[in-house]
Amino acid sequence: GVGVGVRVPDSNSEIREKSSADVIADENKFVVGTYARAPVVFSSGIGCTLYDVEGREYLDLTSGIAVNALGHGDPDFVRAVSEQVEVLTHVSNVYYSIPQVELAKRLVSTSFADRVFFCNSGTEANEAAIKFSRKFQRVKKPQDPPVEFIAFSNCFHGRTMGALALTSKEHYRSPFEPVMPGVHFLEYGDSESAVGLIRSGKIAAVFVEPIQGEGGIYGAPPQFLEALRVACDDAGCVLVFDEVQCGLGRTGYLWAHEAYGIFPDVMTLAKPLAGGLPIGAVLVTESIASAIDRGDHGSTFAGNPLVCKAGIAVLDKISDRSFLAGVSEKGGYFKRLLEEKLSENPHVKGVRGFGLIVGVELDVSGSALVEACRESGLLVLTAGKGNVIRMVPPLIISKEELERAADILVSCLPALE
Repeated sequence: GVGVGVRVPDSNSEIREKSSADVIADENKFVVGTYARAPVVFSSGIGCTLYDVEGREYLDLTSGIAVNALGHGDPDFVRAVSEQVEVLTHVSNVYYSIPQVELAKRLVSTSFADRVFFCNSGTEANEAAIKFSRKFQRVKKPQDPPVEFIAFSNCFHGRTMGALALTSKEHYRSPFEPVMPGVHFLEYGDSESAVGLIRSGKIAAVFVEPIQGEGGIYGAPPQFLEALRVACDDAGCVLVFDEVQCGLGRTGYLWAHEAYGIFPDVMTLAKPLAGGLPIGAVLVTESIASAIDRGDHGSTFAGNPLVCKAGIAVLDKISDRSFLAGVSEKGGYFKRLLEEKLSENPHVKGVRGFGLIVGVELDVSGSALVEACRESGLLVLTAGKGNVIRMVPPLIISKEELERAADILVSCLPALE
């Protein structure tokens, strides 16, 4: 590990000498104010540790919102990106390039899917899934294609207009209405309502997260996903699993749905796939892919050699069986540790976790606790209605670091009083 105050040197010494306060003041002046940021400015990181510009050290259980699965500065990731950036960064999809095809092959060989569409983020992946579902239905039932969608309570699918229409929290949508019409929000886990609506024949696709991250770390009941799968098969409806946050090893399975033994027609991925570089991917069956023609969708940046080379490095490490077993083991250990240490606290309602996506539910807002943890050198997030402490550490985190995190969390609990 790196000692306190040790920082990876920054090539631009002028930037180095700015204090946190200077950077925050400039951000307030020059950047559109869409983020309620924590007042900390990071300048370097290694493994599960981040350093701010003053040299303070933080244990990172946020992974840049479930992105840095291999932590900061993973040597294989750094090597892959450094080598590729010297050779070829971008050519667009007017042409073929090797890393894109290689990454597609690997995603297909490790999943239910037959083909992959690349894009640049999670919301873009869900937008593509919307278009693909609509096109699939139009090809299948040209006279009267179903065009409506089902999504569920506490879901999050993104912030661009289509994905936003599928996102349940009203305050995300209301300032930007009208969004895409025809979306039905049902209770997460309510098989009966969903099956009834799917049977109506009006639904093009059902969007569901096998494990809800933003919604508060809730796992879908197994019979719920099974009921959706059967109903979608019967009605010719597309079943889309959004695994942007829960996919790629986060749960201890390569794909979260593998734990259920239920497979989708379409899966959307993004966050961790390129180690922090922007990427999205839509994995589809041949049946869906056959409805998509040249020109139906596209993206300038998508699948460029640089991000795909990064993606190959990340997927190769995470898809390894022993790596995934380690995630399961560490996740179980961390959950037990938290249950043990937190059970006495009256504000703690429960601990939920699936591998290394873990939530501690409180009966009050978690923001004071998040702040106290940060001041004590631990980075965590919230989820749900702000009352769930969400921890999504790098998948490479050690047991010793998880113990330290649990200790800091416990020591900060008085902040809730």
